[in-house]
Amino acid sequence: MIKAEKYNTKGEKKGELNLPKSIFDVKINSDLIYQVLRSQSLSRRQSTAHSKDRSEKRGGGRKPWRQKGTGRARHGSRRSPIWKGGGVTFGPRKERNFKKKINKKAKRLATFMVLSGKKKENLIFFVEGLDIKEPKTKEMREFLKNTFCDKSTLIVLPEMNKNLILATRNIEKVDTIQAKDINALDLLSYKYLIMPEEAVDIIKENFKPKEVQIEEEKPTKKTSTKSVKKDKE
Repeated sequence: MIKAEKYNTKGEKKGELNLPKSIFDVKINSDLIYQVLRSQSLSRRQSTAHSKDRSEKRGGGRKPWRQKGTGRARHGSRRSPIWKGGGVTFGPRKERNFKKKINKKAKRLATFMVLSGKKKENLIFFVEGLDIKEPKTKEMREFLKNTFCDKSTLIVLPEMNKNLILATRNIEKVDTIQAKDINALDLLSYKYLIMPEEAVDIIKENFKPKEVQIEEEKPTKKTSTKSVKKDKE
C-alpha cells in the first residue's frame, strides 16, 4: 500500500489515504499505452463520409442511345461512374469499420499505468465528502479553485450524482465520469483528476481480474477384467 494526502472541499488537508500498489504504483510502458489509446480512439471514430455508387444514384432507367449506328461509344446507363452525375468508384463508405481489437487485460493495465503516472506527478487530488446539495456552477467553481484544479479537470464519481454533473457541465474543460467507466483515453484527455475516496474502492472492485474456478473431474470407476469374465460365465 502507498499513501496519499486527502483533502476536503475547501482544499484543506484531512489526513492520508492508503492506495493499492497494483493500481497506483505500476511500471509505465509507453508502447502499451499508445496501443490502447489508438485502439480506443479508432473505436470511437464514426465513418460519416459516404459516396453513392451507381446502384444508389437516381435515374438511368433507359439506355442513353442505341447500341450501334451513332458512331459514339456504347453506354447502358447514365448512372455509370464515367458519366457526370453518376456513381463514384472506390469512394468512402459509411459501412467502413475502424475498430481495432485489443485485450481487456491490456486496457486494464494501461488504465493503471495512467493512474500511476498522474499519482507520481501529483496530478490526482483525493477528496473527502465530495457532494453538492444544489446544482450550482458557482459552488463547483469555488471547489475547483480550492483544489487548484480549475483547468482541464476530470472528476471521477463513485456513483451517478446528478447535482455534480449539472454543476460542472457549464465549466469549460471540466467533465465528470463514473469510476466504473474510467479508461486510459479519458484519463489522459485531462490534466488533473479529482477522485473521492469512495471511488478508489469502486475501482478496486471493478478492475480486479476475475478468478476462474476450474471444477475437478471426478474419477470414473474402472471395471475389472475379473468381473467381466464372471458375467460371461
